Amino acid sequence: MTSTFELIIRNGTCVTPAGQQRVDVGINNGKIVHVGDLSSDSAEQSIDATNLHVLPGVIDSQVHFREPGNEHKEDLESGTRAAVLGGVTAIFEMPNTAPPTTSREALQDKLDRASGRAWCDYAFFIGGTPQNSTNWHELEQLPGCSGIKIFMGSSTGDLLVAQDDAIRSILQRSSRRCAIHAEDEARLEDRKSFRVQNDPSSHPIWRDEETAIAATRRILNLARETGHQVHVLHITTRDEMAILPLYRDVATVETTPQHLTLNDEAYKNIGTFAQMNPPIRAQHHVDGLWQGIRDGVVDVIGSDHAPHTREEKARPYPDSPAGMPGVQTLVPVMLNHVNNGKLSLERFVDLTSSGPARIYNIAGKGRIAAGFDADFTLVDMKATAILDDKDMASKCGWTPYHGMKVTGIPTHTIIRGNIVMEDGKLTSENAIGEAVRFTDTMLPK
Repeated sequence: MTSTFELIIRNGTCVTPAGQQRVDVGINNGKIVHVGDLSSDSAEQSIDATNLHVLPGVIDSQVHFREPGNEHKEDLESGTRAAVLGGVTAIFEMPNTAPPTTSREALQDKLDRASGRAWCDYAFFIGGTPQNSTNWHELEQLPGCSGIKIFMGSSTGDLLVAQDDAIRSILQRSSRRCAIHAEDEARLEDRKSFRVQNDPSSHPIWRDEETAIAATRRILNLARETGHQVHVLHITTRDEMAILPLYRDVATVETTPQHLTLNDEAYKNIGTFAQMNPPIRAQHHVDGLWQGIRDGVVDVIGSDHAPHTREEKARPYPDSPAGMPGVQTLVPVMLNHVNNGKLSLERFVDLTSSGPARIYNIAGKGRIAAGFDADFTLVDMKATAILDDKDMASKCGWTPYHGMKVTGIPTHTIIRGNIVMEDGKLTSENAIGEAVRFTDTMLPK
């Protein structure tokens, strides 16, 4: 008996929970309804994925899209457009906007802004603040909220929770996993004299390894003390990778493509455009991060997409802002590492699809299986490209990888059964992004 589907992806190599399989995928009503041989079945629309790999939709769980307050750098439309052009099907956006996302009203404002303008699915973090009276549990249960984000060290914006008592209070009042920027603010203040005028290579000397290690130790101990789950973002040192496995009961781990790809030579090559927090570090730390990938310490790859304009980045250090774009380049940069033997394609899927879904309890995303959202990132593992500033959809108009040759590029982005990108171009005039759902917030109260 034959069936008719709205969309069939045919002849691709699908990365499923059972491994890589040559199977077809049938889609109806935005959901996967069948994975198997559909050669005798018909569809209103088909994609011939011969010679392509069909991956679960890539989820970038750490981006900064600057809206509201700094839309000249990025906004929700341009940021999500860059995401889908890079093969990303969902993003989690950070709260350090202007004003910061620290209230029910601020969260709703972002959701309203995203409606009808976001090209991919989305969720927003609530920013932790030192105010002990805030009901964090109530805020993090709101639809469209991906959880609480705590900045232990100062970075872009003014969300800073530096003291253990304030961090402890947030953890005790929260029930969902909290995302953590772990740099020690007291050490940052003490070491400001290490910044050298016009020398961005002094950035990782000021924000040295111990600044990260000390803060990571603190948050891990606070998580153990309170029994609260944390997700430690953008790990940059081999030392942290050695500590984190001792706290698997309370902590999950993220690192970024740029910390896996660039080293401190970048300060010579691109100057302040390599400046970010925590910093790009020496090669032995890059090697330590890759060891963390191989050992299974790292749960998630997030881009930490944090754009600034060329003019802003060109200011003399340390007046230049920290941060670099990355949502559009996450997939090709990491697939290039797959082709270079640094990790398997299955591990890439674990880090960018099933990993985010698992640790944030995302409902219905993160794998190719019946009943899940029909989100897919189709990739050509043999295709090559030169990453170029002119191809970046971000308002900032540049990439730290300009001129880098990569092998492995996204060819299609499919969100809930809708083809939104094909061969590097948007295929619709309408932005169809919706708020991501979380099982944590769907439970009876």
